[in-house]
Amino acid sequence: MIFLKKITKAKGFIAGVTLSATAFFFIHAKSSDDPYFEISKNLDIYTSLFKELNTYYVDPIEPGKLVKTGVDAMLEDLDPYTNYITESDVEDYEFMTTGKYGGIGANMHRKGDDIFIGDVYENSPAQKAGLHPGDIVLSVDNQSVKGKSVDDLSLLLKGSPGTQLTLTVKDAYTSAESKKMITRGEIEISSVPYATLMGPQKNIAYVKLTQFTQGCARQVRNAYDSLQKVQPSLKGLVLDLRNNPGGLVDEAVNICNIFVDRDQTVVNTRGKIADMDKEYKTSGAVWNKDLPLTVLVNKSSASASEIVAGTMQDIDRGVIIGERSYGKGLVQVTRPLGFNAHLKLTIARYYTPSGRCIQALDYTHRNADHTVNTFADSLKKSYKTRNGRTVLSGGGIEPDVKLKDDPMAQVAVTLYVKNYLFDYATDYAGKHKTIAEPSKFALTDAEFADFTKWLDKKDYSYKTETESELDSLKAKAVKEKYFDESKAEFDALKAKLSHDKKQDLLKNKESVKQMLENEIVSRYYFNRGRIAQNMTHDKQLDKALSLLMAPAEYNVLLTGKK
Repeated sequence: MIFLKKITKAKGFIAGVTLSATAFFFIHAKSSDDPYFEISKNLDIYTSLFKELNTYYVDPIEPGKLVKTGVDAMLEDLDPYTNYITESDVEDYEFMTTGKYGGIGANMHRKGDDIFIGDVYENSPAQKAGLHPGDIVLSVDNQSVKGKSVDDLSLLLKGSPGTQLTLTVKDAYTSAESKKMITRGEIEISSVPYATLMGPQKNIAYVKLTQFTQGCARQVRNAYDSLQKVQPSLKGLVLDLRNNPGGLVDEAVNICNIFVDRDQTVVNTRGKIADMDKEYKTSGAVWNKDLPLTVLVNKSSASASEIVAGTMQDIDRGVIIGERSYGKGLVQVTRPLGFNAHLKLTIARYYTPSGRCIQALDYTHRNADHTVNTFADSLKKSYKTRNGRTVLSGGGIEPDVKLKDDPMAQVAVTLYVKNYLFDYATDYAGKHKTIAEPSKFALTDAEFADFTKWLDKKDYSYKTETESELDSLKAKAVKEKYFDESKAEFDALKAKLSHDKKQDLLKNKESVKQMLENEIVSRYYFNRGRIAQNMTHDKQLDKALSLLMAPAEYNVLLTGKK
C-alpha cells in the first residue's frame, strides 16, 4: 500500500466544495450527455430506493450495513485499494498508517468454539499480565465471549490507554482458570523489529523494515546508527523489504534519503487532476551514500517498498535481490465523508526516477467475467538506469539477482493452518523454561520423533495439487458422460497417487522442522526471535552477504560491465 498523508489544495470537485454534493450536481446538470446529469439522476434514484426500502420492506433494515454493502459493491468495479472506511473501521485504518493502537498487545485466533491468544507482543500489557500464547479467553469484564467472533473480541480488548479490563482465561499450561486485571496501553508495533551485524567479520549492517508507518525512516536510520557505533568499519548494508506491503510515500522518500543525498528525485505521482501531480525529492542530509547496499524483495513487497527498491535500482545505488515484487504502482489518499467515515481512493499512478510505472494489473480494462489481466509483455516499456542498464515497466521490480524462496511443502502448510505447529509449540513451552538463542536453537531427532508421535491421532490429511487436478478431471468426465467407461482407470490412478501422510511428514522433515522451530522460538523471543531464527536458512540473505563481501561482483551488477 502507499498513502499520502494529505491532499494539497486542487481545483475541482475533489478538492472540496461548500455546496452539498447533490446541489453541486444539479447545478451542473444540463442534459443526458452531461456526466453531472447522470450522477445527479442516479443519486436521486438511490435516495428514493433507500427510502422505499426503509418504509415498505417486510423486515427492519440496518441502514449502515445496507449502505456499506451497496458502496462496497460499487467500489468493487474499481481497484481493490479504493475502500469505504466506516467509523468502526477508522481505528484499524489508523493502525495501518501509524503502527499504534490502544489495547493489550496480543492477537487472537479461533479454533472450534474457542478463541485463544496467538502472539503476545514483547513488553506489552498482555505479557506483563502473564498471558501467553494458547491461553483460552473465557470472558472480558465478566462478559462471556462464547459465540463472539475474533473481531468482536478485538473490539472489547481495544480502548484508550490507561483504562482497565478484566480478562478471564484458561491457562494453556495448567488448564486453570484465572482473572487478569490488565491496564490497556498504547501498543506500537515497531516497523523495524530486528537489526543486527552479520557476516564473518560482523561488519555488514542488516535492518528489517516491515511497513512504512509514520516515523519508520527515523527508526531505520537509528538502527543503522546503532550498528555503526558497534562496528565503525562497516563494509555493506542490507535493507530487508520482503513481505512489506508499503505505506506512506513520504516515508519511502525519507528511507531513500538514508542512502542518497538531498535533491534526488525518488518518485513522481500523476493523476486526473494536474494540480495534484507531484515530484518527491530527498531533502535532508544523507546518512551514507557510499557503502554498498543490497535490498531484499519478494512477491509480497509492494507499493512504498517498490518505490524504495525501484529508486535504488534506477539510480544504481544498490543491488536488488530476491523475487519480482508485487507490482502496485497506485497512490491512495483518504477523503472525509462525514460522521467519521472516510473514503480511501486511488488518485494517481507513481513513476520511479527512470520514468517507469511498475503497476502489474490493469484495473481499467476488466474482462467480461470481471477478472483483471496483467500488462502483456508487449506493452511493457524499456527504461534505462543511470548507468544504462535496462529496466521494464508494468510488472513490479525485477531483481538484479533473481533468487526464489523454496516452496513450502503442502504437509507443512497443512500443519500450520490446522494449528498443530502452534499447539505443539505451546506444549513444548510448558515443559521447557528456557531454550537456546534463536540462531542456535534446533530440535533434536528425538524431539522431532516426539512431535510425529504427538501427531499420530491428529487429522492432517490434505489433497495434493495432482489429486485436486484428478478430481477436476473426474468431474468433467462425469459431466461429459465419459466417466463410467473409464472408472477403473480413474480409480487405479487415484490409488497410485494417494499419499501416505506419515511418509510425507518424514520426506519433508526439514521444512516442517524449520516451521516448528520458528513457532517454538517465538514463545521465548517473540517476533524478533522468529526473524533471527529464519536467518539460519535464508538463501536470499546469504546471497546478499556474499555479494557485499565481493566488491568486484557487486560493481559488475550495478554497471552492467564485466
